[in-house]
Amino acid sequence: MDEKEIIPENPENELTDPVEGDHSDYKVPVQLRGASKHHLSGMYQNWFLDYASYVILERAIPHINDGLKPVQRRILHTMRRLEDGRFNKVANIVGDTMKFHPHGDASIGEALVQLGQKELLIDCQGNWGNILTGDGAAAPRYIEARLSKFAQDVVFNPKTTEWKSSYDGRNKEPVTLPVKFPLLLAQGVEGIAVGLSCRILPHNFNELLDAAIAYLRNEEFKLYPDFQTGGFIDVGKYNDGERGGSIKVRAKINKVDNKTLAITEIPYGKTTATLTESILKANDKGKIKIRKVDDMTAKNVEILIHLAAGVSPDKTIDALYAFTDCEVSISPNCCVIEHEKPRFLCVSDVLRHTTDNTLSLLTQELEIQKQELEESLFFASLEKIFIEERIYKDKEFENAKNIEDAILHIDSRLEPFKSTFIREVVRDDILRLLEIKMGRILKFNKDKAEEQIGSYKQQIHEKEHHLKHIVDYTVGWFESLKEKYGKAYPRKSELRSFDTIEAVKVIEANEKLYINREEGFIGYGLKKDEFICNCSDIDDVILFFKDGKYKIVKISEKMFVGKNVLYLNVFKRNDNRTIYNVVYRDGKIAPYYLKRFAVTGITRDKEYDLTRGTPGSRIVYFSANPNGEAETLKVILKPKPRQKLLVFDKNFSDIAIKGRQSMGNLLTKAEVHKITLKQKGASTLGGRRVWFDRDILRVNYDGRGDYLGEFFADDLILVVQQNGEFYATNFDSSNHYDDNILIIQKFNPEKIWSAALYDADQQGKPYLKRFAFEPNAKKQSFLGENPESKLIFLSDVAYPRIEVVFGGADHFREPLVIDVEDFIGVKSFKAKGKRITTYTIEAINKLESTRFPVPESEETQQEVQPIEIEPEEEKSASDVLDEITGQMKIF
Repeated sequence: MDEKEIIPENPENELTDPVEGDHSDYKVPVQLRGASKHHLSGMYQNWFLDYASYVILERAIPHINDGLKPVQRRILHTMRRLEDGRFNKVANIVGDTMKFHPHGDASIGEALVQLGQKELLIDCQGNWGNILTGDGAAAPRYIEARLSKFAQDVVFNPKTTEWKSSYDGRNKEPVTLPVKFPLLLAQGVEGIAVGLSCRILPHNFNELLDAAIAYLRNEEFKLYPDFQTGGFIDVGKYNDGERGGSIKVRAKINKVDNKTLAITEIPYGKTTATLTESILKANDKGKIKIRKVDDMTAKNVEILIHLAAGVSPDKTIDALYAFTDCEVSISPNCCVIEHEKPRFLCVSDVLRHTTDNTLSLLTQELEIQKQELEESLFFASLEKIFIEERIYKDKEFENAKNIEDAILHIDSRLEPFKSTFIREVVRDDILRLLEIKMGRILKFNKDKAEEQIGSYKQQIHEKEHHLKHIVDYTVGWFESLKEKYGKAYPRKSELRSFDTIEAVKVIEANEKLYINREEGFIGYGLKKDEFICNCSDIDDVILFFKDGKYKIVKISEKMFVGKNVLYLNVFKRNDNRTIYNVVYRDGKIAPYYLKRFAVTGITRDKEYDLTRGTPGSRIVYFSANPNGEAETLKVILKPKPRQKLLVFDKNFSDIAIKGRQSMGNLLTKAEVHKITLKQKGASTLGGRRVWFDRDILRVNYDGRGDYLGEFFADDLILVVQQNGEFYATNFDSSNHYDDNILIIQKFNPEKIWSAALYDADQQGKPYLKRFAFEPNAKKQSFLGENPESKLIFLSDVAYPRIEVVFGGADHFREPLVIDVEDFIGVKSFKAKGKRITTYTIEAINKLESTRFPVPESEETQQEVQPIEIEPEEEKSASDVLDEITGQMKIF
């Protein structure tokens, strides 16, 4: 094989030695004739790493000291240079920023708009877009901006700023800005670099200041996100903003009426347009049922959702959280630049660092101010001596041949006073004395000079005191920021624990389940076959077969399950109230067993057996009872010689509910001719025990929260709100409740309530009223129609007592004790009530009752005579045989 000829070096293509500043020392290998390979290893290892490092450090990730990306820092620096108190065209700001930022006007303009929309550092004028609707800002030539007062107070100080050359060397720009505030956590930031991303969520302005103060005082603190768009936040897995954590954010949805829902706050990162689109998609897929969606958003969010007829608004709210962008999960990733390297921290670490950095910057500022005051004090003292001693009148000074002689003379005259100066007198100080104009000397006032020197000394003493107590000074700095700016930044997002919404429980029944028993198919696509029930396309189906087998399958359009299906329905996981009553034959002849059981959860597509598994076993009676009902069966046996009992009844209520794998109770060892339903029964499970969880504002049956009681089918829950409104609901776990609940309990129509209130319609005078609440799903107010009326107290005590304490001009009067039951009778909740007094009242206090309800006397129990029911005429064996064979008697 011929050796490949090496191409001689070409002077035009000759590689030169790398110069200082090149990104890589990689050299392209010498080409071989006929070779087509390119060696990329060196290019990847060096050039790509250089590019990745540049993107991380110079574009996408914020610095921990000031919380800004380079483009944001350059924008603020430019705006500071242009600052004159007036607004500047954004186009001009973008153009000036390009002197420092080498990546074009588009990235600068977008970053500037994002800074302005955060409403913290920049005052905006014009159409800057809308973070609620997603509308973009107007063109840069039409909108204006300037630095906010807050930015001017906390972001800039040239004396404590470290500077570096800009990318072209023509200008100086800050390495980081001296921000004296946890700006990174207040604004939040998102960035995507090469192989690295950052997502720090915004936090509340006042809570950050409180946390910084707590850290300086060595106290514990917790930080949670707060979004401009509001909404509800579940921070149970926030993990202090570190990698691996997550939060859930929900839109705020209110019930306008039973047919309309209103979304008034949206999740972070979403807009009304994207939210509306996700709702319409869920409706198209059949996940929810709505008529239309109206986006009425202007200054505030208002999306009206009009429900279809017969649709539950509470269930629809859950479905919106489950199937639309009304609930989103956000995973924070706190990555910052520190010491020229990316670091992953938690938000508490970032706050500690920024607080320490603020303390350091304030220390530098105090030291600089102290030095400046000391210089002012030094020269004021020097000037005073120069003028008071009339050194400028000395003959040696006036006759000095040159400047050097004059300097030497002045220096010699100052010699006796040098011990009183705070530093040594140098040549520049004397030259500065020589620059004093005669007009200033003639206007010199000794008293004013001493007053000025005293002021300098006092200010220096204050700076020294602050430096000795720098932590207290920093705490005062943060407190002053909170007092000055905190009112403009209230918390907008509400912290709340969310319950887990199971999609199968809230999805609308958008399909119908059918079965073809002859061919053994089930599904929602068999439109011409036997209808079973309504369902959704994500439901599971439970099937029982005649041989005792049962299983759960995922619903589909059409699937084969077998021809001997006995029962099928939509399966509800963890449902322990649906009880199956079964009688089965163990083997081909006998014995017969009966059992009661629930199926709460089994493996999908796995076959189970409710019998003992004996070959030939078969189900002879089956019923599914949604509330644990227990019926009575009539059992007819096949007649045999010397068998007297041929017919008997069996009540399922005598059988305990056991596990699905239990054998059951023996019904009979004899052969059975027929089993029929004799009488339907009531539930054996009793009422449902209900609790109310105040964290998630929902009722549950799992023992979480406050126990409300045992509820039966028609029982209601009474909800009384702090504003005096009340309403009644059922005890369904899908119900939503407001967070301003005063009382929530099982509704008792016989209970009498006593209320004291200030009636706004009667000039705010105090009234008492007694009434019973009415069971109405619509909100009503027992305080009246005037929203200014205020509730003093509400009590369900039978005989309440109150103490009225007088004030103002009537403070001398003795307190008045009132027995409410004697003071006013029971009337409607709409009644005005009775005025307590005409005197000025300072307070109304509740007292302990002195009377209590007397237990009702036990009435003499009359002996109840049982109703005699003639027993059914016993049938002879021949009669039973005739019934079995279907023969009829003529006589």
